Amino acid sequence: MKIRLNNFAKALLMSLLALSMVAGVVNAQTAAPPAKKKTTQTKKPPATPPKPDLEPKAVELLKAVSNRLAAAHTLSFSAVQIFESPSRQGPPLAFARKTDVILQRPDKLRVINSADGPASEFYYDGKTVSAFAPAENLLAVSDAPPTIDAMLEAVYHSAGIFFTFTDLVVADPYKDMAEGLTLAYYVGQSHVVDGTTTDMVAYIDNGVFIQVWIGTEDKLPKMVRAIFLDDPERLRSQVEFSNWQLDLTVPADVFALSNADNAKRIPFADIKKTQAASGAKPPAMAKPAKKQL
Repeated sequence: MKIRLNNFAKALLMSLLALSMVAGVVNAQTAAPPAKKKTTQTKKPPATPPKPDLEPKAVELLKAVSNRLAAAHTLSFSAVQIFESPSRQGPPLAFARKTDVILQRPDKLRVINSADGPASEFYYDGKTVSAFAPAENLLAVSDAPPTIDAMLEAVYHSAGIFFTFTDLVVADPYKDMAEGLTLAYYVGQSHVVDGTTTDMVAYIDNGVFIQVWIGTEDKLPKMVRAIFLDDPERLRSQVEFSNWQLDLTVPADVFALSNADNAKRIPFADIKKTQAASGAKPPAMAKPAKKQL
């Protein structure tokens, strides 16, 4: 079973890889210019990066979401992602995926992808990660670090596994976000999303423009829209969150795979070998927690 990046992140990665390959061909076919006479030039000091433009009210709301999620010992929620992919005609097509998540800090996670597309199950019990494809009856198991944060980092860099909700389930969501936060401002209120009143915040984090709808009363994320600013097609990804339950009692067997005794065991895909086989040097990829809220 080949475990892949979520489709939106994968589409961005593939477009960057294609640009990298084209650039390599152009460079190889362009004759080197004649040598120029060396001249003495005064080196300019490096440009000072612009100071982040962070509106206090927006930061306060983002921190409130982070604090609410980080304080919960257990989390359960559903996520419906709608992501765009280019069509043969040019305009993007929209696809959807439903995911149900249960987490227990600091070392338990279950992710069930039920539709659309191939069903899959992901389990982490503090010692191992397991990925199961029920239709194909294929199972991959690997040792894992002892915390959710370290596990998410490890599976992203080793097997290319990334979840759309990653930034919500790390130990300190705002701390991870703050390093790349360059813009944040309050948009206003909505009374439509999730049938409740939400506060809308827009921000840019590590080159991703994000708008989030935050429950005014419960300070939980209800919907997130994201656009990679470096993506020339500006494809959009949207995730709607529902069925939030915090600090619920979770039976231990929830995080154990129980229906794959006869599954064929195969290794996780090696993302480095996959990239090497493409014949292009891939761009540096950020930590998963820097992709989206």
